[in-house]
Amino acid sequence: MYPTIADLPPSISTRYPYRSQFVSVNGWRMHYIDEGPADAPPVLLLHGNPTWGFLWRDVIRPLLTAGHRVVVPDQIGFGLSEKPRAHGVHTLDNHTANLVALLDALDLQNVTFVCHDWGGPTGLGALLTRPDRAAAVAVMSTWAWISPASSFHESVLPWRLMHAPMVGPYLLGTHAAMPGRGMYLSVVDRRRFAAQSMAGYTGVLQDPDDRMLTWTWPRSIPLDRPTDITADRFAWLEAGVRALRLPATVIWGREDDVFAPDVFAATWHDVWPQAEGTHLVTGRHFLQEDSGAEIGRLLADFTGRVIPGGAR
Repeated sequence: MYPTIADLPPSISTRYPYRSQFVSVNGWRMHYIDEGPADAPPVLLLHGNPTWGFLWRDVIRPLLTAGHRVVVPDQIGFGLSEKPRAHGVHTLDNHTANLVALLDALDLQNVTFVCHDWGGPTGLGALLTRPDRAAAVAVMSTWAWISPASSFHESVLPWRLMHAPMVGPYLLGTHAAMPGRGMYLSVVDRRRFAAQSMAGYTGVLQDPDDRMLTWTWPRSIPLDRPTDITADRFAWLEAGVRALRLPATVIWGREDDVFAPDVFAATWHDVWPQAEGTHLVTGRHFLQEDSGAEIGRLLADFTGRVIPGGAR
């Protein structure tokens, strides 16, 4: 029996008060929520590692208030979606294909793709695979290229050590460094996060085997080395996103030290000269935890202006 939002402790479910839905994507059971008018152009909120739809809870309300349809999936391996324990399942191509399958299963049209963290490479890959379904795009604390690489990801301590063959399973698997302390260090208001929100992430990844993706997925981050396993995929991705001419906006956390705004947000404006922003908000890498409602308002304004019929 797969858990739903209603099965979670009230401290979590009351802050994410939506109806769980499930869809089969490439043989895996994906959890998602789908709220708002069914005939409104959908806003698709895409998370990364080690989060799930709960990350977007404060972003969702302003979008619904503005009359948008909001679809929020949990990537396979996270949240309330199925958690395969075979490494081969968790390739970048497979996660992208899962989002393509979601788009097709729900027949989403005129979509605004909102991409955070690994929701960028996977969501933008899905957009490039189904460009006829896309209407606009928003990016925050994400990337779609090999270079520049993040100095945070290039550092031996703590990042590369955490994902070494033996250390990664120990720290991130057995001891839940992500989504525990790793997320704690990547928000601004850490006291509030620890008291109110951390359990929303650790509570859905309680089994060490379920946390496998938190230490295997980051190994796919390209660092401009000959051994990068996703170099060809990111080269394809960058070429594709540079050719996009969709309405775009860039939203970033001022304090982000994973994807520094002066490098990565600026690179998005090189990729998309037409992009609005950069809209800087209070936030480190998980900026939705500190500025969710503000991000929701920015997205509602953006989508309402650039998508015909995007707000009611």
